[in-house]
Amino acid sequence: MISRAVGLLLLVAAAGAWGWSRGSVTWTLAGAGLGALLWLAWDSLRAAQLLRWLSRADDMHTPRLSGLWGELLERTRKRFRALEQKAHGSDERLEDFLAAIQASPNGVVLLDSKARIEWCNLTAAQHLGIDPQRDIGQYVRNLVRHPSFNAYMDAGDFGAEIEVDGPGQRPTQPRKISLQVHPYGDQRQLMLTRDVTAVQLADSMRRDFVANVSHEIRTPLTVLSGFVETMQSLPLEEADRQRFLGLMSQQAQRMQTLVSDLLTLSRLEGSPVPGTGEWVEVSELLRQAVLEAEGLSAVIANPVHRIEVVSGPELRVAGSRNELLSAMSNLLSNAVRYTPAGGSVRAGWRLVGDGGGEFFVEDTGPGIEAEHLPRLTERFYRVDRSRSRETGGTGLGLAIVKHVAQRHGGQVVVHSTVGRGSTFIISLPATRVRVTGA
Repeated sequence: MISRAVGLLLLVAAAGAWGWSRGSVTWTLAGAGLGALLWLAWDSLRAAQLLRWLSRADDMHTPRLSGLWGELLERTRKRFRALEQKAHGSDERLEDFLAAIQASPNGVVLLDSKARIEWCNLTAAQHLGIDPQRDIGQYVRNLVRHPSFNAYMDAGDFGAEIEVDGPGQRPTQPRKISLQVHPYGDQRQLMLTRDVTAVQLADSMRRDFVANVSHEIRTPLTVLSGFVETMQSLPLEEADRQRFLGLMSQQAQRMQTLVSDLLTLSRLEGSPVPGTGEWVEVSELLRQAVLEAEGLSAVIANPVHRIEVVSGPELRVAGSRNELLSAMSNLLSNAVRYTPAGGSVRAGWRLVGDGGGEFFVEDTGPGIEAEHLPRLTERFYRVDRSRSRETGGTGLGLAIVKHVAQRHGGQVVVHSTVGRGSTFIISLPATRVRVTGA
């Protein structure tokens, strides 16, 4: 490139010298002009090469330029590299930011100045029932069709959040989505969503729990206070007095049982999960649970129930002896309470295909309708309230059974046919079950 420049300068000089050798000013000027035109043409050619490279920005076909154009080319290339690195870094940060928003448990929707969707994460798409790809550019009002949301957007007062119904409504447990709009930038809006179904369910369960406890305690207290007032104000014969004292003792025992079950639930929820270092013989637990069920049947049924122990493999279970006994006793007691007098109850342990174990209780009671099965383990939920109170039930037995099963890595399964009876199963994983002698 240097030789070409030197050659071009020599050409211009030669043209000037040629004009000078002719001895005429005109010829001298003509020679200088010719040299300048040649230089301009050469310079324009290099400028055109630089412009073509700039239009393509292709490092594979970089022209070879020298002098001022070469310096300009080199500085431009460095500037391009710096801008590319900066853009690449910005893209990486943007991808990290979007990935973080995608991982957020809250939904995020970006709206333009006309409330059209510019971007949303998958959580928001699930909350609102929209497609994060297909619905880009759609008006959010056309997708979230809820009167309270339209009124919220029309009012333009976004100081508080509102709740709308979520997609896939279920009658037994409606889904609730909380959303709030935050204006930002040039008339743009950021809409945040979160699923508050679990929060509302927990609040509802807390209110129901307090109401149920108050009701369960109020009833025996009312009976007790009535009997006490009667005995204080009226002269009673010894037979009436003994009868009243017996009823008072029964109501006091009912409150004591309720408090005991509440304390058991509180202990189960607040204590560590039982480990696998202690192994309990299930046959011993079964014998004790059956004895308790037979004693209950003798008190509430005439004739008594036929309680049969189904023989099975000798098993050991890893966990808390007291918790397992409580769960087994609750299932047997429920079977006795809800099975008519003279009916039969069968209970036992068995192995399942994956090496786990199951404790089952079968009864010949009236059975349970399918609509009640999902809620049986809720606190204070009763299929037949009058029947449960008559037999001394608190409505907490199956809730205790569910907690014990879950703390031991298992679950509670219920099968029931109206008019034919029910089967309650505590299923435990293979890691907590061992065959004796194996």
